[in-house]
Amino acid sequence: MATPDPEKLIAKADKLTKLTLTRWSADWKNATQYYEQAVKPWDAAKHMESAAALAVELGIWSEVADFYRRASELYNECGRSQPASDALAKGARALEDAKPEDAIAMYTDACSLLEEDGKENMAFDLYRAITNVYIKLEKYTDAASFLLRWAVAANKCNALHSQCKAYLSAIIVYLYAHDFKQAEQCYNDCCQIDTFLSSDQSHCASKLLSAYREADAEEIKRVAKSSTISNLDHMIIRLARKLPTGELVAMEVNSLDNGEALDEDDLT
Repeated sequence: MATPDPEKLIAKADKLTKLTLTRWSADWKNATQYYEQAVKPWDAAKHMESAAALAVELGIWSEVADFYRRASELYNECGRSQPASDALAKGARALEDAKPEDAIAMYTDACSLLEEDGKENMAFDLYRAITNVYIKLEKYTDAASFLLRWAVAANKCNALHSQCKAYLSAIIVYLYAHDFKQAEQCYNDCCQIDTFLSSDQSHCASKLLSAYREADAEEIKRVAKSSTISNLDHMIIRLARKLPTGELVAMEVNSLDNGEALDEDDLT
Protein backbone atom coordinates (compact mmCIF):
# COMPACT_ATOMS: atom_id res chain seq x y z
CA MET A 1 0.00 0.00 0.00
CA ALA A 2 1.42 3.37 -1.04
CA THR A 3 2.44 5.82 1.70
CA PRO A 4 0.31 9.00 1.63
CA ASP A 5 2.09 12.08 0.31
CA PRO A 6 2.71 14.39 3.34
CA GLU A 7 2.39 17.53 1.20
CA LYS A 8 -1.02 16.44 -0.12
CA LEU A 9 -2.20 15.64 3.39
CA ILE A 10 -1.10 19.06 4.66
CA ALA A 11 -2.79 20.72 1.67
CA LYS A 12 -6.04 18.93 2.54
CA ALA A 13 -5.71 19.98 6.15
CA ASP A 14 -4.97 23.61 5.23
CA LYS A 15 -7.99 23.67 2.95
CA LEU A 16 -10.24 22.57 5.82
CA THR A 17 -8.95 25.34 8.09
CA LYS A 18 -9.35 28.24 5.66
CA LEU A 19 -12.53 30.28 5.83
CA THR A 20 -14.36 30.94 2.54
CA LEU A 21 -17.70 32.28 1.36
CA THR A 22 -19.13 28.79 1.77
CA ARG A 23 -17.14 27.69 4.83
CA TRP A 24 -17.77 29.98 7.79
CA SER A 25 -15.86 27.93 10.35
CA ALA A 26 -12.68 25.90 10.24
CA ASP A 27 -12.99 22.11 10.36
CA TRP A 28 -10.13 21.54 12.77
CA LYS A 29 -11.33 18.09 13.79
CA ASN A 30 -10.80 16.56 10.35
CA ALA A 31 -7.81 18.77 9.63
CA THR A 32 -6.11 17.45 12.75
CA GLN A 33 -6.24 13.91 11.39
CA TYR A 34 -4.51 14.98 8.18
CA TYR A 35 -1.83 16.94 10.03
CA GLU A 36 -1.06 14.01 12.33
CA GLN A 37 -0.77 11.62 9.36
CA ALA A 38 1.48 14.01 7.47
CA VAL A 39 4.08 15.01 10.02
CA LYS A 40 6.06 13.79 13.01
CA PRO A 41 4.55 14.14 16.49
CA TRP A 42 6.61 17.25 17.29
CA ASP A 43 5.45 19.04 14.14
CA ALA A 44 1.88 17.86 14.67
CA ALA A 45 2.00 19.30 18.19
CA LYS A 46 3.01 22.67 16.76
CA HIS A 47 0.02 22.53 14.41
CA MET A 48 -2.24 21.70 17.36
CA GLU A 49 -0.97 24.74 19.23
CA SER A 50 -1.66 26.92 16.20
CA ALA A 51 -5.17 25.52 16.01
CA ALA A 52 -5.64 26.17 19.71
CA ALA A 53 -4.46 29.76 19.36
CA LEU A 54 -7.01 30.35 16.61
CA ALA A 55 -9.73 28.76 18.74
CA VAL A 56 -8.82 31.24 21.49
CA GLU A 57 -9.24 34.15 19.07
CA LEU A 58 -12.63 32.80 18.02
CA GLY A 59 -13.71 32.06 21.58
CA ILE A 60 -14.37 28.37 20.90
CA TRP A 61 -13.39 27.30 24.40
CA SER A 62 -14.09 23.57 24.15
CA GLU A 63 -11.73 23.35 21.19
CA VAL A 64 -9.10 25.38 23.03
CA ALA A 65 -8.88 22.67 25.69
CA ASP A 66 -8.98 19.84 23.15
CA PHE A 67 -6.22 21.19 20.93
CA TYR A 68 -3.84 22.13 23.75
CA ARG A 69 -4.38 18.72 25.36
CA ARG A 70 -3.66 16.99 22.06
CA ALA A 71 -0.54 19.11 21.61
CA SER A 72 0.57 18.09 25.08
CA GLU A 73 0.04 14.41 24.29
CA LEU A 74 2.11 14.71 21.11
CA TYR A 75 4.97 16.47 22.89
CA ASN A 76 4.83 13.72 25.52
CA GLU A 77 5.15 11.13 22.77
CA CYS A 78 8.45 12.81 21.94
CA GLY A 79 9.55 12.39 25.55
CA ARG A 80 9.44 16.13 26.20
CA SER A 81 7.64 16.85 29.47
CA GLN A 82 8.46 20.56 29.52
CA PRO A 83 6.74 21.55 26.24
CA ALA A 84 3.96 19.07 27.05
CA SER A 85 3.39 20.89 30.33
CA ASP A 86 3.73 24.29 28.65
CA ALA A 87 0.98 23.42 26.16
CA LEU A 88 -1.41 22.58 28.99
CA ALA A 89 -0.44 25.74 30.82
CA LYS A 90 -1.18 27.85 27.73
CA GLY A 91 -4.60 26.29 27.51
CA ALA A 92 -5.22 26.85 31.21
CA ARG A 93 -4.29 30.53 30.99
CA ALA A 94 -6.61 31.00 28.03
CA LEU A 95 -9.49 29.36 29.93
CA GLU A 96 -9.08 31.01 33.33
CA ASP A 97 -11.94 33.47 32.85
CA ALA A 98 -14.23 31.55 30.51
CA LYS A 99 -13.90 28.05 32.02
CA PRO A 100 -11.98 28.24 35.30
CA GLU A 101 -12.70 24.63 36.29
CA ASP A 102 -11.16 23.42 33.03
CA ALA A 103 -8.23 25.76 33.64
CA ILE A 104 -7.66 24.18 37.06
CA ALA A 105 -7.70 20.68 35.53
CA MET A 106 -5.16 21.68 32.88
CA TYR A 107 -2.89 23.45 35.35
CA THR A 108 -3.02 20.39 37.60
CA ASP A 109 -2.11 18.05 34.75
CA ALA A 110 0.69 20.40 33.70
CA CYS A 111 2.11 20.22 37.24
CA SER A 112 1.83 16.44 37.29
CA LEU A 113 3.81 16.08 34.06
CA LEU A 114 6.74 18.00 35.54
CA GLU A 115 6.50 16.29 38.93
CA GLU A 116 6.57 12.86 37.30
CA ASP A 117 9.70 13.88 35.41
CA GLY A 118 11.43 15.23 38.53
CA LYS A 119 11.22 18.82 37.30
CA GLU A 120 9.32 20.35 40.21
CA ASN A 121 11.50 23.47 40.04
CA MET A 122 9.96 24.26 36.66
CA ALA A 123 6.41 24.06 38.04
CA PHE A 124 6.51 26.93 40.55
CA ASP A 125 4.68 29.35 38.26
CA LEU A 126 2.01 26.70 37.73
CA TYR A 127 1.49 26.20 41.46
CA ARG A 128 1.16 29.96 41.81
CA ALA A 129 -1.32 30.19 38.92
CA ILE A 130 -3.61 27.40 40.11
CA THR A 131 -3.62 28.77 43.66
CA ASN A 132 -4.68 32.13 42.26
CA VAL A 133 -7.57 30.56 40.32
CA TYR A 134 -8.75 28.68 43.41
CA ILE A 135 -8.70 31.91 45.42
CA LYS A 136 -10.68 33.73 42.71
CA LEU A 137 -13.27 30.95 42.90
CA GLU A 138 -13.24 31.25 46.72
CA LYS A 139 -12.18 27.60 47.01
CA TYR A 140 -9.86 28.31 49.89
CA THR A 141 -9.39 24.74 51.11
CA ASP A 142 -8.30 23.70 47.62
CA ALA A 143 -5.98 26.70 47.42
CA ALA A 144 -4.35 25.78 50.73
CA SER A 145 -4.01 22.15 49.67
CA PHE A 146 -2.21 23.15 46.50
CA LEU A 147 0.09 25.45 48.45
CA LEU A 148 1.05 22.45 50.58
CA ARG A 149 1.68 20.47 47.40
CA TRP A 150 3.92 23.34 46.26
CA ALA A 151 5.81 23.11 49.56
CA VAL A 152 6.45 19.39 49.06
CA ALA A 153 7.69 20.06 45.52
CA ALA A 154 9.95 22.86 46.76
CA ASN A 155 11.44 20.52 49.33
CA LYS A 156 12.26 17.96 46.64
CA CYS A 157 14.32 20.49 44.70
CA ASN A 158 15.85 21.97 47.86
CA ALA A 159 14.09 25.32 47.44
CA LEU A 160 13.71 25.64 51.20
CA HIS A 161 12.78 29.33 51.26
CA SER A 162 9.96 28.69 48.79
CA GLN A 163 8.87 25.73 50.89
CA CYS A 164 8.52 27.87 54.03
CA LYS A 165 6.71 30.62 52.12
CA ALA A 166 4.22 28.07 50.78
CA TYR A 167 3.53 26.78 54.30
CA LEU A 168 2.92 30.26 55.68
CA SER A 169 0.72 31.07 52.68
CA ALA A 170 -1.45 28.00 53.35
CA ILE A 171 -1.91 29.07 56.98
CA ILE A 172 -2.96 32.56 55.87
CA VAL A 173 -5.48 31.10 53.41
CA TYR A 174 -7.05 29.01 56.17
CA LEU A 175 -7.29 32.07 58.42
CA TYR A 176 -8.85 34.11 55.62
CA ALA A 177 -11.45 31.35 55.25
CA HIS A 178 -12.13 31.79 58.99
CA ASP A 179 -10.88 28.29 59.75
CA PHE A 180 -8.63 28.85 62.74
CA LYS A 181 -8.67 25.17 63.73
CA GLN A 182 -7.35 24.07 60.34
CA ALA A 183 -4.81 26.91 60.27
CA GLU A 184 -3.45 25.82 63.64
CA GLN A 185 -3.38 22.16 62.61
CA CYS A 186 -1.51 23.11 59.45
CA TYR A 187 0.99 25.11 61.52
CA ASN A 188 1.53 22.23 63.95
CA ASP A 189 2.07 19.78 61.07
CA CYS A 190 4.50 22.10 59.32
CA CYS A 191 6.48 22.57 62.54
CA GLN A 192 7.38 18.88 62.38
CA ILE A 193 9.71 19.95 59.58
CA ASP A 194 12.93 21.47 60.97
CA THR A 195 13.38 23.76 57.99
CA PHE A 196 10.08 25.48 58.69
CA LEU A 197 10.32 25.38 62.49
CA SER A 198 13.41 27.61 62.52
CA SER A 199 12.29 29.92 59.72
CA ASP A 200 11.06 33.52 59.71
CA GLN A 201 7.85 32.22 58.15
CA SER A 202 7.23 29.93 61.14
CA HIS A 203 7.82 32.75 63.60
CA CYS A 204 5.43 34.98 61.68
CA ALA A 205 2.75 32.26 61.62
CA SER A 206 3.22 31.73 65.37
CA LYS A 207 2.70 35.43 66.07
CA LEU A 208 -0.34 35.53 63.82
CA LEU A 209 -1.96 32.53 65.50
CA SER A 210 -1.18 33.94 68.96
CA ALA A 211 -2.94 37.15 68.01
CA TYR A 212 -5.94 35.11 66.88
CA ARG A 213 -6.03 33.20 70.17
CA GLU A 214 -6.11 36.50 72.00
CA ALA A 215 -8.79 37.81 69.63
CA ASP A 216 -6.63 40.88 69.11
CA ALA A 217 -7.58 42.40 65.76
CA GLU A 218 -4.96 45.14 65.96
CA GLU A 219 -2.15 42.65 66.51
CA ILE A 220 -3.40 40.55 63.60
CA LYS A 221 -3.32 43.58 61.33
CA ARG A 222 0.14 44.49 62.60
CA VAL A 223 1.57 41.04 61.87
CA ALA A 224 -0.17 40.98 58.47
CA LYS A 225 1.87 44.05 57.49
CA SER A 226 5.20 42.47 58.46
CA SER A 227 8.02 42.16 55.94
CA THR A 228 7.78 38.37 56.05
CA ILE A 229 4.23 38.48 54.71
CA SER A 230 5.08 41.31 52.33
CA ASN A 231 7.55 38.94 50.65
CA LEU A 232 4.86 36.39 49.81
CA ASP A 233 2.99 36.26 46.50
CA HIS A 234 0.60 39.14 45.81
CA MET A 235 -2.48 36.93 45.96
CA ILE A 236 -1.57 35.91 49.52
CA ILE A 237 -0.61 39.44 50.57
CA ARG A 238 -4.06 40.65 49.50
CA LEU A 239 -5.71 38.06 51.73
CA ALA A 240 -3.42 38.79 54.67
CA ARG A 241 -4.14 42.51 54.48
CA LYS A 242 -7.86 41.74 54.94
CA LEU A 243 -7.37 39.74 58.14
CA PRO A 244 -9.12 39.22 60.44
CA THR A 245 -12.29 38.02 58.75
CA GLY A 246 -15.41 37.27 60.75
CA GLU A 247 -15.92 37.58 64.50
CA LEU A 248 -12.79 36.64 66.42
CA VAL A 249 -14.75 35.82 69.56
CA ALA A 250 -16.68 33.16 67.64
CA MET A 251 -13.52 31.21 66.80
CA GLU A 252 -12.40 27.99 68.43
CA VAL A 253 -9.31 28.93 70.42
CA ASN A 254 -9.21 26.21 73.08
CA SER A 255 -5.96 24.78 71.78
CA LEU A 256 -2.41 24.69 73.08
CA ASP A 257 -0.49 27.92 72.62
CA ASN A 258 2.44 26.94 70.45
CA GLY A 259 3.39 30.49 69.56
CA GLU A 260 5.59 33.20 70.96
CA ALA A 261 4.43 36.51 72.34
CA LEU A 262 4.30 39.18 69.68
CA ASP A 263 7.33 41.44 69.66
CA GLU A 264 6.04 44.80 68.47
CA ASP A 265 9.54 45.90 67.47
CA ASP A 266 10.34 42.84 65.39
CA LEU A 267 7.78 41.61 62.91
CA THR A 268 10.22 40.39 60.28
